[in-house]
Order: sequence, then structure tokens, then C-alpha cells
Amino acid sequence: MTLDRARQLLKVQADFGGFYNANGAKLILAEVAREHGRAAVDQLIRELDLERIFGFAPGSVFDSSLASGGRR
Repeated sequence: MTLDRARQLLKVQADFGGFYNANGAKLILAEVAREHGRAAVDQLIRELDLERIFGFAPGSVFDSSLASGGRR
């Protein structure tokens, strides 16, 4: 996923807000972290004000455990 596409998808999630959209945003950020690294995730969090909207702090770790049903 490109950073521009991730930014577009995150904007949609942020516009709706709420618990389910926070989970969607986590999945997007997990993919961004996997493909582009933590610095790109931190940049998106700051740029889109995701700390205020969802409580995501720069430096947070997002992995795909949500998509696979949680930690085992």
C-alpha cells in the first residue's frame, strides 16, 4: 500500500471516528508499519491528528494481531 493510499483510507476512518473505525485505522497502520516502517506510521499519526481522534500516540506499535484474532 502506498503512503498516499494509506492517508486516504485513514482520513475516511478518522472522519467517522468511533471504536470500529479505530480498529480499521489500526489495521491500516499495521500494514504501513510493515511496508514503510515506524517513522511513516508516526508521521501519519501526527499529520492526521490520530492521537486526538483515536488516542494513537507516536511510537505505538501496530501489528496485525487484530486481523488474526488476537494474540495466541
